[in-house]
Amino acid sequence: MASAFDSTLNTNKAQLPLEVWAGVECTVNRVGEEYFDQLECNGHATRLDDLDLFAELGIHAIRYPVIWERIAPNGLESADWSWADERLGRLRELGICPIVGLVHHGSGPRDTSLVDPEFPEKLAVFARAVAERYPWVTHYTPVNEPLTTARFSGMYGHWYPHGKDDLTFARALLGECKAIALSMQAIREVNPNAQLVQTEDLGKTHSTPKLAYQAEFENERRWLSLDLLCGRINLTHPMWGYLRDCGVSESELEEFLQYTCPPDIIGINHYLTSERFLDENLENYPAWTYGGNGRDKYADVEAVRVCAEGLAGPRTLLLETWERYKLPLAVTEVHLSCTREEQLRWLNEVWNAAQELRNQGADVRAVTAWALLGSYDWNSLVTRSAGYYEPGVFDLRSPRPRQTAIAKMVRDLATGHKPNHPLLDTPGWWHRQERLLYSAVSCISSPPAPLLPCSPASPRPLAIVGATGTLGKAFARLCEVRGISYRLLTRQDMDIANPASVNKVLAELQPWAVVNAAGYVRVDDAEGEPDICLKVNAEGAGILAAACAQHNVALVTFSSDLVFDGAESNPYVETDTVAPLNVYGCSKVLAEKLVLQAHPASLVIRTSAFFGPWDDYNFVTIALRQLAAGNTFVAAEDAIVSPTYVPDLVHTSLDLLIDGENGLWHLANKSAIAWSDLARLAAKKAGVSVKNLISLPTQELGLIATRPVYSVLGSDRGELMPHLDNAISRYLEEIN
Repeated sequence: MASAFDSTLNTNKAQLPLEVWAGVECTVNRVGEEYFDQLECNGHATRLDDLDLFAELGIHAIRYPVIWERIAPNGLESADWSWADERLGRLRELGICPIVGLVHHGSGPRDTSLVDPEFPEKLAVFARAVAERYPWVTHYTPVNEPLTTARFSGMYGHWYPHGKDDLTFARALLGECKAIALSMQAIREVNPNAQLVQTEDLGKTHSTPKLAYQAEFENERRWLSLDLLCGRINLTHPMWGYLRDCGVSESELEEFLQYTCPPDIIGINHYLTSERFLDENLENYPAWTYGGNGRDKYADVEAVRVCAEGLAGPRTLLLETWERYKLPLAVTEVHLSCTREEQLRWLNEVWNAAQELRNQGADVRAVTAWALLGSYDWNSLVTRSAGYYEPGVFDLRSPRPRQTAIAKMVRDLATGHKPNHPLLDTPGWWHRQERLLYSAVSCISSPPAPLLPCSPASPRPLAIVGATGTLGKAFARLCEVRGISYRLLTRQDMDIANPASVNKVLAELQPWAVVNAAGYVRVDDAEGEPDICLKVNAEGAGILAAACAQHNVALVTFSSDLVFDGAESNPYVETDTVAPLNVYGCSKVLAEKLVLQAHPASLVIRTSAFFGPWDDYNFVTIALRQLAAGNTFVAAEDAIVSPTYVPDLVHTSLDLLIDGENGLWHLANKSAIAWSDLARLAAKKAGVSVKNLISLPTQELGLIATRPVYSVLGSDRGELMPHLDNAISRYLEEIN
């Protein structure tokens, strides 16, 4: 087995195709006295069988944590190796090469820090212990992203030791780089063939002509960690003077040359937010973007939001790194916090860029699917624990990590197949006009990658049935935002109760999927016209499903909480027995049965109690309007539901559809609330008086159709929707 590992990442690039690596977000960083541990957040700390899920992707190697702060928080004498023993052993059995990381945005155990003069030696002692325990491990990243970590810990004050000055930054960076060199020296005394895979987030800075000097400085500083490791920082180096100005002595810099340790593979971590634009015209930007350098004040914004030419992009950054160092490269993180199709587009673009450079002679070894289990709280740069989750290759909001569409793409890439999802035919949002939040400005740095045109042929659309309804309109609106080509169909365009009409439209449009947002929704009226309700909701849905099956087209259709009788007191899950109390509920039960019989791959979503910002007739909107006008508003006090914010429903439904999910799913915002309390909650958040809110038992409302007293939707497949409280806050932001 050891010989296989020795050769996995070292074979000449001409002999092997571009590899797929993977990684688990494993940051253990410190803020004040508190440690934030991604492995605890994502549950991988206790799930050994995750590794078998990873192996099914076909990956060659994995960036994997043996984190100092976790293994030996109180010193090597009391180190607990059991977790690493079990997991590294399993990776070895699975034939996946671990690239072992020792410090990931951290500062070590409590007895040290990035500015501790003994930090390098202390990490090297731990590194030697790791190598002695796992002598077969051949690849290491002792410190992840040293430059980024030094900036966040020593310059911006985000992480421990919370420095906010150039000297703390420089001391942290020099300490990290010395720690890398000493760690690799210690590791190689155990395993002479051990390889250094050094990661860094390089980014790039663009600017107006006036600030070209600042952009030039920042674009030179981004190479500091790699230049230090490669022994390039000498008297003639552009950063020598900067480090001296920071307060680092000449003797320290000269001494550092003995700690050089050129990477065997340079790992580039690139994010859309890593490219920045500097502009002295402050009036064009919000105050929170303002900064300066003591000479000029300027706004520092994401380049993608303002640069007319777009970003430099992954190809340019990889090429710049290759031309500067001529060392083997890998993209060691590919992640985007966005909707599913944009995550696919980003991974596809980075892969194609790496493949193109490789074909042109650059030694690019791999692209890394990051993060396998997603990540937590990076929207606040991991400075607080709020539980903000970004799914990755797997989605952790299910009882077991659930494969997303990215997993299929990773398998395709790992097995040499070209990804073929139809949504890849549209460029990502970072190439589209709507990316611009500010007036477009020409960026003066090196020419960026050209904006990608749309596919020569029109992308296959998503067909949305139900053009006049709330849900159909919402799908169209959000498809527009997400860059998903669609066709919004009226009943005149396609009558789902007419097989000939359905087949004709599917043959002409050739959609990749259909969203059935049409239906009979008048619950009380259905009691008097059951035939019409059943024809539209059940027969039509069944006909549409059969046609989609015939044309091999994915389908998502919608059902209701009213399929249940309310006899339970705990949230209903997908496997609970249906027992509708009214005609509308019966029509939905029949629809579910017909759809899944005709097209078992269909996605059937049960949902409940819509409210949203784009129609005037949902419960929350009407309640707020009436109460704000001083009018009386009556609502049931005893019917408990789980309201659903329409934008959340649409986004989540689209993600599940793209993931290829099927069968029954329950989607509603997490809550259990009476209708009258829903009105009260919304009014309180909106600052509207509830003195005219009247709460009554359901039986006194004069409703024709019987409703369940309890129809809260839970799920045993995945709690994917945000909490109701959060949804109402966003609803109010949207309408104001």
